[in-house]
Amino acid sequence: MNARRLISSAILAGALSLGLVALSACAAFDSTDSAGTADASAKKSGGKLAVTASFYPMRYLAERIGGDHVSVTTLTKPGVEPHDLELAPRQAADLGEADVVLYLKGIQPAVDDAIAQSGVKNVVDAASLTAMERHGTEAGAREETRDAERAEATAAGTDPHIWLDPVKFTEVANGVGAALEKADPDHAAAYRRNTGSLVKDLSALDTSYKQGLADTGGRTFITTHAAFGYLAERYGLEQEAITGIDPESEPSPARIRDLGAIAKRDKVTTVFFETLTSDRTARTVADDAGLRTDVLDPLEGITDSSKGDDYLQVMRSNLAALRKALGAK
Repeated sequence: MNARRLISSAILAGALSLGLVALSACAAFDSTDSAGTADASAKKSGGKLAVTASFYPMRYLAERIGGDHVSVTTLTKPGVEPHDLELAPRQAADLGEADVVLYLKGIQPAVDDAIAQSGVKNVVDAASLTAMERHGTEAGAREETRDAERAEATAAGTDPHIWLDPVKFTEVANGVGAALEKADPDHAAAYRRNTGSLVKDLSALDTSYKQGLADTGGRTFITTHAAFGYLAERYGLEQEAITGIDPESEPSPARIRDLGAIAKRDKVTTVFFETLTSDRTARTVADDAGLRTDVLDPLEGITDSSKGDDYLQVMRSNLAALRKALGAK
């Protein structure tokens, strides 16, 4: 009996020992698996808030306001004209993995469609953060028939170029800052500070434009497409666009004749072209009217040919170009 008890005790002890070893192994496996999953998640966003911006002005806001706490990707590559962007399937799929998507509805139909299908929880539409207005000539609007979506947007009177007005861009910046605070409350204080810093820079830019364009020989400028309606309205200028909101549309012969008459009447000196689209039409209009050409950048993207490395620098270059063309004193 004692012998049997000794054998049973030994067997039980061995079983317990094996069980403990098995439990330890399972615990070790579970720990490694959890750590691996956490590491993969951290690598996915680099431990930062993953923000997808539709094109450069939205990226600028995300980077200035997000600072070190965000990882920003942009759907529109440098040098690509954003109005005509077509998303690759991979880009559309990656939208669903973003923590925050920042875009401007109405300027990129492909982006609008992809975002609507992405299922992203935090979507910020810059167009909802400020009042949108109608700009551009009726002649330009009639020319915009390249696709049904853009014609519909034009008919609705949407001018998406709000970032070219520092005051409206300030309103958008405040809205983006609030959205990032909500999406990432742990870093809300940093987003608030960064938003305040950007707002100060935009206020100084607004002051520079007010002072720089207060006393000019003329008030009318001709540009490739109607991107500068908000800027013109803000500072008391008159924009005459060769085309409408769409930079790729072609002007009619009647529109070119009209521009020649406007240039003569308003003593226009310069026809402005852009960095991301062909300057052929602008140069044709300038040659026909005996005018010079220069760059007025709609800031839809930054490239090596941009007159500045970021939004503020290019906006200041635009101010210098306008002052020269309008004969500022």
